[in-house]
Amino acid sequence: MKRCLLDSSFVIDLLNEIAEGRPGSAIAWLKRNRRARLWISPVTWAEVLEEASDPAAVRSYLVRYQWQGIGRSHADRVAESQRRASRRMGENDAWQIALAASMAGVIVGHDPKAFERLGSGYEDHWL
Repeated sequence: MKRCLLDSSFVIDLLNEIAEGRPGSAIAWLKRNRRARLWISPVTWAEVLEEASDPAAVRSYLVRYQWQGIGRSHADRVAESQRRASRRMGENDAWQIALAASMAGVIVGHDPKAFERLGSGYEDHWL
């Protein structure tokens, strides 16, 4: 079963589609991937809440997803990948990449500039 770490770019699109009552690329991705196991991270949680006009409603929605916490092993992975990278990643993106790798999953979102280096480890829900 496919394991997916939902990036904030996906969750924000999804919440906007739900609020506006218009299915779009995020809802279509969910329909195509009904059997996927879906996680969010503290990074996604924080970034989505930062943009929320109704944080309480967003929190109520987000609890439906499995939680991928951040630990010491993830921090080691972030440090190593940042040290080896020819072009340093944004901190939040580096955390997302480390989390998805540790759970043998893919990142789902729409931020090709941040995640294009992942190849098959990234799914752009707009495509």
